[in-house]
Amino acid sequence: MYDEPDGDEIPPPFANGDSSVKPEQVQDALGWMIGVVSGLFAMLSFLVLLLWFWAGASDFVIGGPPPTLTGWEESYRDLTGFDEVSGLDGSGVLVCVVDSGIEMDHPDLSHLTLAGWLDVIDGRDAPYDDEGHGTAMAGIIVAQDGLRGNAQGVELLVAKAIDDEGSGSDEGIAEAVNWCVDEQADIISLSLGGEGGFGFAGITTDQLEEAVQDALDLGVFVVAAAGNDGQDDDGDVSSPGSVADVICVGGATRLGNVWSGSSEGDNNGRIWPPMLPRSDPDKKPEVLAPGAEVPVLMAGGSGDGSWWGWASGTSAATAWVSGGLALILEAHPELQREGASGGSGAIDLVKEVLSDNSQMDNGQDDHDDRFGYGILRIDLMLEALGNNSSASNVVGEIVSSSAESSGSEQIELNSEEYQAERRKTPSVPPVNSTKAAECSVSTLRTNSIQRLNEATTC
Repeated sequence: MYDEPDGDEIPPPFANGDSSVKPEQVQDALGWMIGVVSGLFAMLSFLVLLLWFWAGASDFVIGGPPPTLTGWEESYRDLTGFDEVSGLDGSGVLVCVVDSGIEMDHPDLSHLTLAGWLDVIDGRDAPYDDEGHGTAMAGIIVAQDGLRGNAQGVELLVAKAIDDEGSGSDEGIAEAVNWCVDEQADIISLSLGGEGGFGFAGITTDQLEEAVQDALDLGVFVVAAAGNDGQDDDGDVSSPGSVADVICVGGATRLGNVWSGSSEGDNNGRIWPPMLPRSDPDKKPEVLAPGAEVPVLMAGGSGDGSWWGWASGTSAATAWVSGGLALILEAHPELQREGASGGSGAIDLVKEVLSDNSQMDNGQDDHDDRFGYGILRIDLMLEALGNNSSASNVVGEIVSSSAESSGSEQIELNSEEYQAERRKTPSVPPVNSTKAAECSVSTLRTNSIQRLNEATTC
């Protein structure tokens, strides 16, 4: 039992009607507080609504790609050695992307001014992308702010040769390739594929393959997709990735495994349709690169307001390699088509370095028809070449020696100096990844060239 304290007694509120705070004053204060809170809430709601309308009117984007996508991107950059490279962004290199176009209003492309644009499909003067695939591929190379392109400083040419349904003709894509060459492209990135024409011993009836071979003969690097029919394989990579000097790219997962949909190469030759056995460093596919759940840009906000998503397929892997190749040509401008050591010999050299410095699978010691020469390691390739243009004398000596050799001989690099130790070092996906590490959608094979079908979602 508590006793009351000694001293004067303090009366309860409102006792004897003698309180300094009256009931009506409390009610007035409560009403004023409710009014203030309601007003603040209404003002906040109005500001949010105003910001929403303003964002829609001015294409302002609130936020950026979700952490899951940026985490996947970082995993792939680690897997392929881009995080080990500094001071290179592809500046001074001209890359031509032949695809479905480009969405220049994308927030990650606001910095971009195209070096050139061609519309084979509709002949329009202004860049656009009514299918979305081209924007995704270009973003892998040049995106800024949200996702990070692998070669943000390149000069970019874009040729639209794929229509709104994802298809294009041999003639149209050949025209686009020829335009890239005429515009002085150093690299042509072809995230597409289809059936090749009848060919033997370097002679082909396929118009696209002829255009690609003409580009190669001029020292233009051509990178093309292996194809996405790995789960129902037709026996070889897609055309024009099947052309000997093209760098044909298969897909890898974040764990360093071959993506289940990546196409297998036929390197033993066959009687019909006739094909000679392929030799190093031209066995197909040459290399693997990110091909499963690769973070990409979405054209037009993908219809639901999302500017970022992911794609699975060897198309994405192709663009990834094109960006890496741009870093090599920046570090070694002598290997560009107009460089002192440019030409077909430069392509042979880079392919030899690629075959010697890609990250092979566990237990692998030679080319594998699905794993290629290994997963792209841009850091090891740059290290083998010297990582800067001061090594041009060494590169020049190698290219010169290759030019003196016969056409059937391959460039021989000193294995102790140029061949890096290759081992698979898996990169673990982000803990918040709930999607499968491997997925596939079979490629539709028709007589027309198609951008390779991918499962793309937000």
